[in-house]
Amino acid sequence: MKMKANNYLKQNQSQRIALASSALLIIIPNFFPNLFHPLTRSFPILFSEWNAPSAKHLRLLDGALLQQISEKQNADIWSPLPDQGWKPCTDSATVPSIPEKSRGYIQVFLDGGLNQQRMGICDAVAVAKILNATLVIPHLEVNPVWQDTSSFTDIFDVDHFIEVLQDEISIVKELPSMYSWSTRDYYGTGIRPTRIKTAPVHASANWYLENVLPMLNSHGIAAIAPFSHRLGFDNLPKEIQLLRCKVNFQALVFVPHIRRLGDTLVQRLRSSPTTNKGTTNDILEDERGSGKFIVLHLRFDKDMAAHSACDFGGGKAEKLALAKYRQVIWQGRVMKTQFTNEELRHQGRCPLTPEEIGLLLKALGFNSDTRLYLASHKVYGGEARISALRKLFPLMDDKKSLASDKERAEVEGKASLLAAVDYYVSMHTDIFISASPGNMHNAMLGYRAYKNLKTIRPNMVLSSQLFLNETIEWPEFQWAIQNAHKNRQGQVRLRKETQSIYTYPIPDCMCQQH
Repeated sequence: MKMKANNYLKQNQSQRIALASSALLIIIPNFFPNLFHPLTRSFPILFSEWNAPSAKHLRLLDGALLQQISEKQNADIWSPLPDQGWKPCTDSATVPSIPEKSRGYIQVFLDGGLNQQRMGICDAVAVAKILNATLVIPHLEVNPVWQDTSSFTDIFDVDHFIEVLQDEISIVKELPSMYSWSTRDYYGTGIRPTRIKTAPVHASANWYLENVLPMLNSHGIAAIAPFSHRLGFDNLPKEIQLLRCKVNFQALVFVPHIRRLGDTLVQRLRSSPTTNKGTTNDILEDERGSGKFIVLHLRFDKDMAAHSACDFGGGKAEKLALAKYRQVIWQGRVMKTQFTNEELRHQGRCPLTPEEIGLLLKALGFNSDTRLYLASHKVYGGEARISALRKLFPLMDDKKSLASDKERAEVEGKASLLAAVDYYVSMHTDIFISASPGNMHNAMLGYRAYKNLKTIRPNMVLSSQLFLNETIEWPEFQWAIQNAHKNRQGQVRLRKETQSIYTYPIPDCMCQQH
């Protein structure tokens, strides 16, 4: 009887300890919010790495590591796209000359990341053309997550921008002194008669003529904020569409120091892997430009992981950290949380992890000697998260491994400039692939279609369903992946109604060759 009582007391004590531990995990975020806060600099990934994520697809990983790639497979996957019968036609358009008198000044305030802001700049030029107005160099808002204060002139070559478009619209770097009061701070402190705050998403040209032109005629200036995605993709005059293409593919180039760093990275990626990295040593002449490389946009930062509402294998601590982050940023507005992880994956709505995109690349026919450049912000989960990818592709680099601290000094700590470097390298790679759809994926899809360059679009639904199959063997997985991606490597896709001209530039930006 006494023994039973002791056992009961021990069991009770264990339960109390377990309950106390669970309660502690729940209340810690309330007492120590900095541990979970999305903008914290102190302990950015403390909770997410209590249980470092390990490989989830060991059966496939073993098969991939043992796989031998044939010469034919290797040649096929690296072969450039054939001529598909389309060429850029922005230069062939007859664009009306710039009118002698402007109707006033247009200001736009652009939020989002680099790629979203880039599309906004293109739309701003188009709106200025529609209204026969003078465009003020767009103002880039500070991103609330990355806290980057970089301006247009920090990222883009403003003189080149104005020169390329000088026959299309009038552009000024700053407002004349009579309008110097029209600043971002001015519009942030009250309702102003010169601000347009209600521009609908994907507004028509007529909407601007009916709602913004009267303001220009009355005040000589109109400030549009917010502006992102505020111009539609359909039912616009051909010359306006061609102008957007000209801005995106010709007028917007990065500042010289970003291009120089990008060229350095490309040069080192094309050289022998044994060449010294992160130095200014000359690359041997017989090694220069001889190799090929892939750019992989991982898109696996904490912001993305939390918004996806998927399980990435980091255990209870990671789930708790992501849930807290999601609540702070989106206040419960992530609708995907109503689905289970399996349901989300069956629908192809979970970003591929670094391990999964590595297995996909291996199945497509890339061998372990492939040079891989990671274009992404800090990977959520750290080195543990990308260890399986590194096993598959040991010749894996990023900005930090390829360039010295001195070479990176002008862009370090500035999210937009770092993204611009990745964008530039992605423009010049042999093959680009993104682990999940997003603005970078869409921008590169458009640019590389315009240049007829190879871009692999992962089949998210099929890939996710294959990864859910815990008994699938490597040969079956490889066959399924290869079969599903035969026509997802840059083949021409015509833009459908409502689709973005920046993602699908054919036929608006390109002409068929006869």
